[in-house]
Amino acid sequence: MDILSLAIKSLRNRRFSVGLTIASIALSVALLLGVERLRSQARTSFTNTISGTDLIVGARTSPVQLLLASVFGLSDATRNIGWESYEAIAGHPGVAWTIPISLGDTHGGFRVVGTTGAYFEHFRYGRRQALTMNDGAWFASADGAVVGADVAENRDYRVGNEIVVAHGAGDVSFVTHDAHPFRISGILARTGTPVDRAVFVSLSGIDAIHAGMEANGGDGLDPLAGPLGIDHRPAPGARGNGHPHAVGEDPHRHDHEPTAITAFFIGLKSRSAALAVQRTVNEYPGEALIAVMPAVALQQLWDITGVAEKALLAVSAFVVLVGLSGMLVSIMNGLNERRREMAVLRSVGARPVHVFSLIVGEAALVTIMGLGLGAALLFGLLAATQPVITTRLGIFIPVNGPAAAEWLLMGAVCLAGILVGLLPGYRIYRMSLADGMTVRM
Repeated sequence: MDILSLAIKSLRNRRFSVGLTIASIALSVALLLGVERLRSQARTSFTNTISGTDLIVGARTSPVQLLLASVFGLSDATRNIGWESYEAIAGHPGVAWTIPISLGDTHGGFRVVGTTGAYFEHFRYGRRQALTMNDGAWFASADGAVVGADVAENRDYRVGNEIVVAHGAGDVSFVTHDAHPFRISGILARTGTPVDRAVFVSLSGIDAIHAGMEANGGDGLDPLAGPLGIDHRPAPGARGNGHPHAVGEDPHRHDHEPTAITAFFIGLKSRSAALAVQRTVNEYPGEALIAVMPAVALQQLWDITGVAEKALLAVSAFVVLVGLSGMLVSIMNGLNERRREMAVLRSVGARPVHVFSLIVGEAALVTIMGLGLGAALLFGLLAATQPVITTRLGIFIPVNGPAAAEWLLMGAVCLAGILVGLLPGYRIYRMSLADGMTVRM
C-alpha cells in the first residue's frame, strides 16, 4: 500500500486546516532559523572585521570597550593618549608596524577616523584581506579624505567632492568645521565591515580643524579641544595666537603633528612576543594604557552576549514547539471524524500498522512542508532586507544555503514533528484494532 500517496491525498482533502498548520510551523521555523543566522553572522562579521592585528592600545579601560570603540565604532573612548606615548611604544623592538587612529568626529551620521597611510597599508579584515580602492587613491595630502563604500553610496559621493566633518553623533552636529573641508581622494571597495561606514582623514587634518577654531579668534569654541589633548596656549614668550604655525603661514594648513590620538593598532615582528609587548604597554610609566588582544576581547564579548543569544534561541525553540503543538491538536481533534476513513481503509486490506504509518507520515509531511516554507520565507526576507541590515546594523548576512547548524536545527524540528505524530498515530492504531473487530459505519 502506497502510504505516501495516501497521506498526500488525505492532506489535500483537508487543505484548509492543513494550510493553517503549515503556515504556523513555517513562521516559527523562519523565526528560529533567522535568530540562528543573525547570531552566527553577527559573530562572523565581528570576527572578520579585523585580522592580522596583534594588539590594540588605548587609554586604560575594559578590553571590550576599547575593542568596540576603536574597531567597531559602537562605543566612545574614555580618553585619549599622548603622541609621545604612541611614539615610545611604536619604537619597541618587537613592533613591526602601527596604525594610529583618532576618533570623535562624524560626517552625516558616519564616524570619522583620523589616521595615516599605515591604515591602508597594514589594516586587514576577513582572512587577512587588504583594503582596496574602488575609485581614486589613498589621500596624499593632509586635506584629503577616503570614504567607505556605504558612505559613498548613501551620500552619492564621487572622487573630488568636498566634505565637512563635525562633532556629534548621528545627524546631530554640535560644531561643524565648515572652514576646514576635506576633499575625497578615494572610495574604498566594499568590505562588509565597519570600514564601509567610515570616513578616513589625516591625523594632522583632525588636529588642524580643532586648532583652527582658536586660530580664527575663538576662545573655547571647540568643546572637544580639551578632551582631544590640543593645547592652543602660546608658549612662554611666544608671539602670535598660539597656533603651531610660523609667522606668515596660512593658519588653515593641515600640516600639524597630532598631540593626542584615541588608540593605535600594533603588528608584531613575532606573535610570540605578544605577551611581552602587552606587559610593556600595561606597565608603561608615562600614562595609564592597556593593550588588548582582539581575539581575547572578542571572546569576552561573546561571553557577555552568550546569555542573550541562548535566551533568543530558547524563545524561538518554544515558538516552534507551539507550532508543532498546534499540529498535534489539529490531528487529535480530527481522529474521531476520521474513524470512518480508517474503517474503509481496513476494509480494503489496510493493516493497523498502515493506519499508524499514515498518521505519522502526515505529521512528517506537514512538518517538512512547514520547514521548506519557513526557510523560503526567511531567505526571501533576507534578500529583501539585506541592504538595510548591512547599512543599519553593519552585519552582512549572506543569502545562501543553510549552514551546518541550521541543518541540525531543521533536522531537530523534523524529528520533533515525527515524534508529535506518534501519539495520534498510536491512538488511531488502537482505534483501528477495535474497529477491526466491530466496524462502526
